Amino acid sequence: MPVNYTTPSPETLFPVAGIRLGLAEAGIRKLDRRDLTLVALDTGCTVAGVFTQNRFCAAPVLLCRSHLESGSEIRALVINTGIANAGTGESGLQAAQETCDSVGRLMGVDASQVLPFSTGVILEALPVDRLIAGLPRCFGDLKADNWHAAAHGIMTTDTVAKAASRQVEINGRTVTVTGISKGAGMIRPNMATMLGFVATDAGVAESLLQQLVREAADASFNCITVDGDTSTNDSFILMATGKSGAEFADDTAPGYAELREAVTGVALELAQAIIRDGEGATKFITIAVDGGKDREECKRVGYAIGHSPLVKTAFFASDPNLGRILAAIGYADIAGLDVDGVRVWLGSEDGEVLVAEKGARADSYREEDGARIMKAAEITVRVDLGRGEARGKVYSCDLSYEYVKINADYRS
Repeated sequence: MPVNYTTPSPETLFPVAGIRLGLAEAGIRKLDRRDLTLVALDTGCTVAGVFTQNRFCAAPVLLCRSHLESGSEIRALVINTGIANAGTGESGLQAAQETCDSVGRLMGVDASQVLPFSTGVILEALPVDRLIAGLPRCFGDLKADNWHAAAHGIMTTDTVAKAASRQVEINGRTVTVTGISKGAGMIRPNMATMLGFVATDAGVAESLLQQLVREAADASFNCITVDGDTSTNDSFILMATGKSGAEFADDTAPGYAELREAVTGVALELAQAIIRDGEGATKFITIAVDGGKDREECKRVGYAIGHSPLVKTAFFASDPNLGRILAAIGYADIAGLDVDGVRVWLGSEDGEVLVAEKGARADSYREEDGARIMKAAEITVRVDLGRGEARGKVYSCDLSYEYVKINADYRS
């Protein structure tokens, strides 16, 4: 079960004017489940995205990058689950192109105006004939209030659908931001989430939207890890329809800070939901690193702790074997790190205890205090590197027997 997370109810997910979503059961990999989603965008929308840095990136990622770089006005997104269409070579590219061609014919737009996305098993061929056959049903299901259904339609090993929505007043206008994401395993994004789609009815210039999607990703999806694996299909897309009348040409425009905060807030909520639903997770762990020379070295330390199987299994067992945290800090490759200046705390809603300082266990630390905190469902590891003013956060989870079971049985 997810750690303190439930899917928002449909009525709390605000429609975004200019965006409609439709779903169908296409039988991509399994029968009797909605596994194909079509997102239709009105004319005048701007779209930006960031994608996986994995060199074995999936065919849809290659095509998405190409279509966005071409400058075409994006009018549709098509998302399938079950098969990732990754590690599929030239035939995979052809399948992704056929998908875009079919959506284009259905919607009366050019194939270059369609962005395809796939998620699921790697190294297996996408059954593009089934996908294409399901598209008319998606088209007939297009509705502005289908965000809740779409959040369910893009799931793979997720146990819950992930969605977030908020409305803010900006320059006298109500601006909506709504998004969905999927992911539970193969999570160590190096750009964004596994699949994430956020839309706003603000009007945002294309170059500014690209800046915003990168900033939002860096503050959210690029701060999470379940297992340290970067997927072949990671994609985070931000869409702006302009229907609210609030317009932003650059980051100095009045109200832009409020829009950035809203978009980043939705992205962070979605990213944290992925960790709360990490495969087999029983604990949500925030790793807050302060006192670094720059944010990147803070995140490097955070990821070293968050990736470590030894640290993660200790949290699962509620075993205060906290020397594992010091070991992870030590191999995080921080040049010139003075370990005598590092301090580490462990905290939960029941309080915080100093674990280590001056290169050793803190005199005040008692193992029973560490054990008590590690039994909590939400835990914070706080590290002060003692070498600067920078700070950064990484969000992770524990590693349980269930993680192995889920991934051992994934294709069965």
